[in-house]
Amino acid sequence: MYSNHNHNPQDLITVVNVSQIDRWLIHRRLQELNINSWCPPNGELLVEIKNYVDGILVHSTVKQFVAPRKELVDWLDRCWELEVFPKYNH
Repeated sequence: MYSNHNHNPQDLITVVNVSQIDRWLIHRRLQELNINSWCPPNGELLVEIKNYVDGILVHSTVKQFVAPRKELVDWLDRCWELEVFPKYNH
């Protein structure tokens, strides 16, 4: 259900180029992450981004559905190789 009341239009983004099935799955996942989103009848996915964390979560969620598998695997490999706490030479 779509409701545009109490939302600043500049906080809403439209996610495009996703299938109808993916749109509903993305919408459901964003709801689980407490990010407001709507699937109006025109086929769009509207998402309210309130802060940079919401933006990162939306990007990550959409990427899981639209990115090629190889890109996701490469990204995961890079994460595993990333040194979170650099080794210090004492």
